[in-house]
Amino acid sequence: MEANHRPKLEDVAAAAGVSKTTVSRVLNHRGYLSEKTIAKVQKAMQELDYRPNIIARQLYKQRTDLVGMIFPTVDNPFFSQLEAEMERQLYRNGYKVLIGNSQNDPAKEENYLQQLLTHQVDGLIVGTQNRGLIGYQHANLPVVAIDQVVGKNIPVVSSDNYQGGLLATQRLLDDGCRHIIHTNGPLGLDTPTQKRREAYEHLMTKNNLPAITYHLDFNISTIDKERVFRRIFEEPPEVDGIFAANDTDASTIINLASEYGKRIPEDLKIVGYDGSNVTRLLLPGLTTIQQPIDEMADLAVQLLQARINGQNVKSVVLPVTIWNGKTA
Repeated sequence: MEANHRPKLEDVAAAAGVSKTTVSRVLNHRGYLSEKTIAKVQKAMQELDYRPNIIARQLYKQRTDLVGMIFPTVDNPFFSQLEAEMERQLYRNGYKVLIGNSQNDPAKEENYLQQLLTHQVDGLIVGTQNRGLIGYQHANLPVVAIDQVVGKNIPVVSSDNYQGGLLATQRLLDDGCRHIIHTNGPLGLDTPTQKRREAYEHLMTKNNLPAITYHLDFNISTIDKERVFRRIFEEPPEVDGIFAANDTDASTIINLASEYGKRIPEDLKIVGYDGSNVTRLLLPGLTTIQQPIDEMADLAVQLLQARINGQNVKSVVLPVTIWNGKTA
């Protein structure tokens, strides 16, 4: 074969001694073929260094086998474990993944979304906080959200945020805390994670205790976040318990506590949220609400595949547990 001649389907067929239809069936995994025939075709493709025409195959199947994922950041152990598990599951099911980290910036998220639509992905899995982006309402685009409401009729996979809020707050109450602070995201954002705050407020009110939540914007810098957390130690009442929005925040608060002469858990008890593998490795002593991250990832992939195949799916809520550390 000439050096500049790119091998074609008919070249593979000739080398394998089969028809072009048989080669096509091997490439597309269609119909019954003997192992001997499949081996002959694959050997011919390898010897000829044959590369299938991807665009033609996509047109034939009307699928790209690409899935897009948009999440806030991989800096958060929860999202990094979630994305890694979903990518693993998608790859096992024959998909390639395009990932965008939006940093909770609506403009950046919109840009990523448009790029993914341009690549004609078969579907999207998103975990961002920005609602109302038109691309998510694309009539022919299957979308699944994780722990966030991104649009009407888009199924959500989440853990039981309300139960998690109850477990965290009750743990601090059982430990004797009476001045418990909760940290959370923006109050005006309607997401399933707000149920953690609602559960906290419910238990505090039930016990005739003040419910005080510090709301932090998702785009806040690390320096500004630390400035907000310092207020927890400087403003009355005298805090003795903290229910943190996530394990990363809990870690920051633990580091600040020593500056204010607070011993943990003697003077201050802390419960985090997420319970990722990285958190349990680096902060094994942190008491935290453990989300079933891998299960959430697997379920999101299953729901997306079902939507890609034209099936109707519903939102799913998974149970949470508490990881018993030493901070509460």
